[in-house]
Parts: sequence; C-alpha cells; structure tokens
Amino acid sequence: MELGAFSISLSVKDLEKSKSFYEKLGFSVFAGEKEKNYLIMKNGETLIGLFHGMFEGNLLTFNPGWDQNAQLVDGFDDIRAIQQSLKAKGVELMAEADEEKSGPASLMLADPDGNVILIDQHVS
Repeated sequence: MELGAFSISLSVKDLEKSKSFYEKLGFSVFAGEKEKNYLIMKNGETLIGLFHGMFEGNLLTFNPGWDQNAQLVDGFDDIRAIQQSLKAKGVELMAEADEEKSGPASLMLADPDGNVILIDQHVS
C-alpha cells in the first residue's frame, strides 16, 4: 500500500507567527493562501501544513497520487483501494471515502495513541 506524500498538518493559533517561526528553521512557503487560513511550508523534502481554525489538534497527512512536490505520480494506489485494504485488516475508520465515486476523496483514522491520520487524495 503506497500512501503518497507525507506531511504533518498543524493546527496553529496565529498563522503569521507560525510562518515566521518555521521560516527561522529553514522552511519557506510552498503552497497555500494566508487569506484562506493555511500555508504549506517546505524544507528540503519535509512538508508542514499550517492551518488556522480548520480543525483541532494535529494530523499526520498522506496524499495518494502526489510526490513531495505535489506532482502527480504514475500508478498510485487510489484512496478507495487503500480504504478497502485497511478495512480488510480490521482498521477502524473515523471517516470514509465514498466508494461509489471516483477522484478526490479522503478518509481518517487514529493510531492506538489517538494520533489522527488523514489520507487525502487530491487527484483522479
């Protein structure tokens, strides 16, 4: 099972303060829009998403179909195949992708310690 690009999505109190802090660590804005309350910061192959007011807590995020540069990869595992595999292994899902549709979708689960994992496919 290939989960795609990995990043951590942080719920931040002040987007500009967080942006400034991560810039001091060598990150630069890679994507996102301040006006929409989120920025994606990048340092080498490491991605951190900064999100203000969009969700509580922090998320481990995977993007099937994307590499670390948000470029489409060939032959990726569709979110629905990932979902079916997880269910077959007895993994409980918090939110599921609609298996009757195709294209972009997401699912959520938590690890045994309650860390939330978002698998978020943006491509068809």
